[in-house]
Amino acid sequence: MKRLIFDKLILVLTFINICAFSQKVTSQKFPKDTSYTLYSAAKKMYKKYPQANLMRDVLPANVKVKKNVVYKKIGNRELLLNIYYPAKFKNKVVPALLMIHGGGWSSGDISLVIPMAERIAAKGFVTVAVEYRLSPEALYPAAIYDLKDAIKWMRENAKQYHIDTSKVAVYGCSAGGQLSALIGATNDNIKFEDRNNNLKVSSNVQAVIDVDGVVDFFGKSSEEIIKPSGKPTAAQKWFGVSAKVNPEIWKDAGAINHVSKYYPPILFINSAVPRFHAGQHEMVQLLKKFKIFYEIYTMPQTIHTFWLFSPWFEQTINYTLNFLQKVFYK
Repeated sequence: MKRLIFDKLILVLTFINICAFSQKVTSQKFPKDTSYTLYSAAKKMYKKYPQANLMRDVLPANVKVKKNVVYKKIGNRELLLNIYYPAKFKNKVVPALLMIHGGGWSSGDISLVIPMAERIAAKGFVTVAVEYRLSPEALYPAAIYDLKDAIKWMRENAKQYHIDTSKVAVYGCSAGGQLSALIGATNDNIKFEDRNNNLKVSSNVQAVIDVDGVVDFFGKSSEEIIKPSGKPTAAQKWFGVSAKVNPEIWKDAGAINHVSKYYPPILFINSAVPRFHAGQHEMVQLLKKFKIFYEIYTMPQTIHTFWLFSPWFEQTINYTLNFLQKVFYK
């Protein structure tokens, strides 16, 4: 009974945190899907793992934050980010991570990555929790354009936040993981750039962390993602067309189809749900061929969204920090 009361209290506090972030965002007039939030993720997790603990937004004492920073404007639409950085810098410049939330390309917001962004910043990194246009507002590839512009913003503001522009990583979960892997695969590919913005600033990344994100929409175990008949999947809503009608756009969004010898080091952190790893095995074969550093960790007996909850939250941080240590400080 006490545990149930505590869980309900956490869910209420979570909803308050979501509303606090959404206050400025929802004041702008654009379509919004609120079906996936920390609240909905917690309800689902507690049904299967009542002992899990949802990680909350608690700013560490050694971290500063600047919230609701406008990094891009599209007409009257403002895209926002939160930037977390060490209160005191031991080094002149430090690596930075762009943190991309999930939600099936249609829902979710930066509240989903704030706890992770805070804890990683506490370890001496700059982290940027970013908003991007979702499918109710803009179809693929708008999200990629936005996220690459956020990386440019990080480089343009590197001096203010002590960012080492040669050590920029992208971290994403679920749909954010798919986007992270694709961003890494399309370094120097102008096709994936918003040509209305500054093309002189690089959007390249030097490392990728993909947490339960698909790399091939036609890969093994991807049937539930494609689902050629019945109710449109989240991916179909994002592409605006079924895989049967236009398979090329679905292929275009698969990181596996852009892997080359220039792909940056990548870390895969997996749940125990196979469909979220579609194409990963095949992509690893390509990484091996090109001698690109990679790591894979799978969390046994976990559902999707494990990274939002303790004890998997701490494991995800440890895997991420160890990987970045090898990539950026070897």
